[in-house]
Amino acid sequence: MKAGHCWLLAPLLSCGAVLATGSFASVANAADKADSNQNRTFEPFVWKTEVPADCPFERSRELTGIEFLGVHSDYRFADTWYPSWAADGNLYSPWTDGDVHGEASNSDGIEASTNAFGGFRSVPGKATTGQAVLIGEDPVKLTVKSLGRVQADPNPYGGRYPCGTLVYNGVWYYGTYTLSPSGITSYGGTNYNWPWLGPLVGFRISKDYGKTWEETSHTPAKPLFGENGLWGQPVKIGAPHFVDFGRNMEHSPDGNAYLVAQGAELHDPKWRFENLSWITADQVYLLRVKPSPETINDPKAYEFFGGPDSQGKAVWTRDFSLIKPLLEWNNNMGCVTATYVAPLKKYIMCVTDGGNTCARMNTYLLEADQLTGPWRMITYMKNFGEQAYFVNLPSKFISPDGRTAWLCYSGNFAPDWNGEKIQANPPGTRYGLVLQKIRFLGSN
Repeated sequence: MKAGHCWLLAPLLSCGAVLATGSFASVANAADKADSNQNRTFEPFVWKTEVPADCPFERSRELTGIEFLGVHSDYRFADTWYPSWAADGNLYSPWTDGDVHGEASNSDGIEASTNAFGGFRSVPGKATTGQAVLIGEDPVKLTVKSLGRVQADPNPYGGRYPCGTLVYNGVWYYGTYTLSPSGITSYGGTNYNWPWLGPLVGFRISKDYGKTWEETSHTPAKPLFGENGLWGQPVKIGAPHFVDFGRNMEHSPDGNAYLVAQGAELHDPKWRFENLSWITADQVYLLRVKPSPETINDPKAYEFFGGPDSQGKAVWTRDFSLIKPLLEWNNNMGCVTATYVAPLKKYIMCVTDGGNTCARMNTYLLEADQLTGPWRMITYMKNFGEQAYFVNLPSKFISPDGRTAWLCYSGNFAPDWNGEKIQANPPGTRYGLVLQKIRFLGSN
C-alpha cells in the first residue's frame, strides 16, 4: 500500500496536481522579476510580540525581543537550508525543490498514475535531495556551490526531504525524512501541502565533504527508529535537526550530538487533518548520540529525553518507548531548530507553526540555559514571512557578544493557495535561501 496512491483514500481525499520543481521555479522566477532592482536594506524595526493566551511558556526576562536590522541576503536558489559549520570553516547544507546554479533537485517522488483508478504512484529514482557548500564570512556575499544531488526513494511515502545535517571531524551526516500523501492534497475544500509527516529514515554519510556518499542501510519502510507515519499516524522523531554547537560542534557539553524533532501523539484531543505535517506539530522531542559512522545509523547508540525525575533532573533512556516530550503546545508547534549562543551561554530555539501548511505561518523564539529547559519566550512573530519556514540560527554568523545574528529561512512557496495572498514581511523574504540580520533585545 503506497501513500502516493491517493485514490485509496477516497472519498476522504481527492488529490490535486503535484507541486513539482517547475512550480517552485515559477514562484522563484516571478519573485526574481518583481524585486530584482530592490535594495537589500530596509528601515530597522522591532517585531511586535503577539503571544497567544494559551502559551505554556513564560516570558524571558533576559531576552525580550528581536530587532530586524534592515539587511538581508538576495540568493535565488532552492529551499531547505540547514547550514552546519565544519572544521574547515565552511558551511555545508542540504537543499531541494529548486536549483542551485542550474542544478535542480526535487524531493517529490510521486507522479500521476496511469492505472484505471487514477491517483498517484511513487516512482523509484524520481525524488532527489541536494547538497551545497557556503563559503565566506559575509552572510550577504557567500559563494554558494552545489555539490550535486542524491536519489532518495520515498516509497511507500510520497516525498523524501532533507532534515538535520551535521559535519563533524570531516564527516558529513545527512538526514532525510518522508512525507505523504501528496504535495498538494485536497480535503474538505482546502488544499494542503504534504499534510502527513513520516519518520526520519536515517543518515547518509560522506567522508569527503559531499563528493561521495554512503547511503544509510535504513529505508522509509524500515526507518531508524521503526516509526510508521503512513495514513497520518503520528511519529515522535519527525524531521529532526542537529543542535548547532558551533564550529565542528565545539560547544557540545559532553561530546554528544543532540537533535530536536517535531512530533505528536496518537491520542490527541485537538486533532486536525494536518495535525503533524512537515510544518505543524504538537510537541518537541530531544535525543542524543556520540556521532560516528558506526553509531549514526544504530538505534541502540541513541539516548532519548525521558522527562524530568522527581527532583526535576533530566532522565535519559535508551528505550525509545520511554521517550517523553521536551516541550508541548497542542496545535502550535512545528519545524524546530536550536542553536547554542556561546557568548550569552544560552540556547535559542526556533519553532514554526505552519497553520494549515500553506497559509500564513507563525514563528517564535525560545531561550534556555540548558537544552532540557526550562524554555522561555523571547518573541512570538505572528505571520512571520508572511510564510517563513525552516527557520534556524547559523552559529557562524553570531557576533562576539552574542547580540547580533542572522536568521536563516525560506519563504512564500505558496503565495496564493486557497485564495490567500501572501506578502513578503519582512522585506527580503522570498522562496529560496534567506538570511536576515537581527539583534536580540534585553538585559542579558
